[in-house]
Amino acid sequence: MVNFLVRRIAAMIVMLMITTFVAYNLLNLAPGGPLAELLQQQQNNTNRLDPGAYDRIMQRYEFDIYLMPRYTRWLIGWPNGPINLFGQEMFGGTQVGCLREGRTILKYPDGREVVSDCESPVFLNDLKGRAVSNGILRLDFGTSQGILRGRPVSELLNSRIGLTMLLQGLSSLIALIIAVPLGVITAVRQYSKLDYVTTAIAFLGSSLPTLFWGLMGLMFLTQPLKEAGLPYFPPGTLSSNFAETVPILGTIKPESPLDYLWHVALPVSILAFVSLSGWIRFIRASVLEVLKQDYVRTARAKGLTERLVIVKHAVRNALIPFITLVVTILPGLVSGAIITEQIFSLPGVGNLLVGAIYGADYSVAMAILLISVFLTLIAYILADILYTVADPRIRLR
Repeated sequence: MVNFLVRRIAAMIVMLMITTFVAYNLLNLAPGGPLAELLQQQQNNTNRLDPGAYDRIMQRYEFDIYLMPRYTRWLIGWPNGPINLFGQEMFGGTQVGCLREGRTILKYPDGREVVSDCESPVFLNDLKGRAVSNGILRLDFGTSQGILRGRPVSELLNSRIGLTMLLQGLSSLIALIIAVPLGVITAVRQYSKLDYVTTAIAFLGSSLPTLFWGLMGLMFLTQPLKEAGLPYFPPGTLSSNFAETVPILGTIKPESPLDYLWHVALPVSILAFVSLSGWIRFIRASVLEVLKQDYVRTARAKGLTERLVIVKHAVRNALIPFITLVVTILPGLVSGAIITEQIFSLPGVGNLLVGAIYGADYSVAMAILLISVFLTLIAYILADILYTVADPRIRLR
């Protein structure tokens, strides 16, 4: 077990570095962003900018630094100036970027003249004193450049992650509580009325996206129910601006625990419905497959009760492939409710990620992506450990 965990953790670190490098490069190479918007404004003459505006945006987003040193600055906070060896600054004249492109002749202090395609190069000396984070390896995600300019990314995440974890945690718990027993029952009672009804509903729920069910919830479970004098759900946001009277629930005061619960009830229900729809079908198929195995027939032939056969022999083995699906709840706790948060205007991490991408706030977007990747890799390790719990025959070596 220990050797297995050591190998998996080492592989996880390598995979994390590769994934972050690819994601960072793709995000920075994506079209659009602040520079494209600035050039569009200049072409359309919609906004007069001073000549230094382009340079300031280049430096603000560190677009004047080449991609590889920019990535290492984000990862470990280096390079942040000349290399200091034995009290001496070295390699200060090493070029690490280009502020403005254009063919020119560069004259170095030692008298050398070099023809370059960069009119205004950036050297290690130019990075001295420039603001830089300590690197994400030291849990410093840098500062926001768009959503809350100059504020630490960690503050943004802390203010949003609680709501997303609440949405995903509650919906996943509800889905598990309903999906596991219902999937087992429909498999044991195959072709019964319950099986037909449950399978039809599960198929409908898993075949249509969360966006569809969210819009249906807003259309039919909010204002129409309110106009009919029935208990209804709020159309969005996280809390009310004023006290509201809801049938059965009574008067709900703004920003009270009941108010928050009332506002997240519909998003949680939609997320739970979509999750359990897929899980019910998966569990049903797994149990049906196990019930056909010889060891189940042998257990019945020995005279064991049907309940013991199902619980001890069938369900336990059927849950092994289901474990792989369940562990995906872990990365979903951070960014698994993007569409739902957008529909209901909930200030969660998913909504933050969309805003960061549209607003070219790369520090925020990369922080969320990094956490999601890390939790995904942790989930895979957790799945391997849970396999041994579900089936003692499995050994980790």
